[in-house]
Amino acid sequence: MNDFNYYHPTRIQFGWGRINEIGKIVVRNGKKCLLVTVKPFPAMEGLFTRVKRLCEEAGVDVIHYDGAVPEPTDECVNIGSEIALERKVDVIVGVGGGSTIDTAKAIAVGATHDGDVWDYRLGQKRIDGKKILPIIAVPTTGGTGSEVTNMAVIKNKEDKIKSALASWDLTPSIALIDPELTLTVPSYITASTGFDAFTHCFETFININSSDFIDLFALEGLKKIIQ
Repeated sequence: MNDFNYYHPTRIQFGWGRINEIGKIVVRNGKKCLLVTVKPFPAMEGLFTRVKRLCEEAGVDVIHYDGAVPEPTDECVNIGSEIALERKVDVIVGVGGGSTIDTAKAIAVGATHDGDVWDYRLGQKRIDGKKILPIIAVPTTGGTGSEVTNMAVIKNKEDKIKSALASWDLTPSIALIDPELTLTVPSYITASTGFDAFTHCFETFININSSDFIDLFALEGLKKIIQ
């Protein structure tokens, strides 16, 4: 077996109905949270309300920022960061797809670091792990993996350039993965995110720099997705 390094700092809590644990999870990380979502729409509005209620019942003060957008921009991140700073939140909770979770991760940086969040892309400025707010990710799709990665992809709205913030400190502290939350997703989203996950596994397996350890995950992932 070839040499390999493996590090995964996110605590994964997976299971049907485990969204009911969100309040207990959040209160262990902070007393005032910024709930990051897209604007409410019929399929998701009930979930956003439920998460807010569960957090409040656990004693958490919830500030709801619904400014996340597909292909998140530096502008929406900076607005969220200003709200988090003004309201003195101490934990960020992202509920939604990969773009929403990336927005939450970037806000955790923007709310605790000087200047524009775009300045911290790919090491332009150093992200200080001691400053960054804890991040809790609750995915509602099954394709991006943003809930367990150390990157947040954002787009500069003015220059129309996509880049990423990258730091192990951007990896969510906890990923609460509840399959129930995917039931109201349109079928085409289920299909496309499923194929996205398949592609991640496939490209990992054929990568010449992959390891025997990672191949175990890639092969098993391919089998389960095909099934």
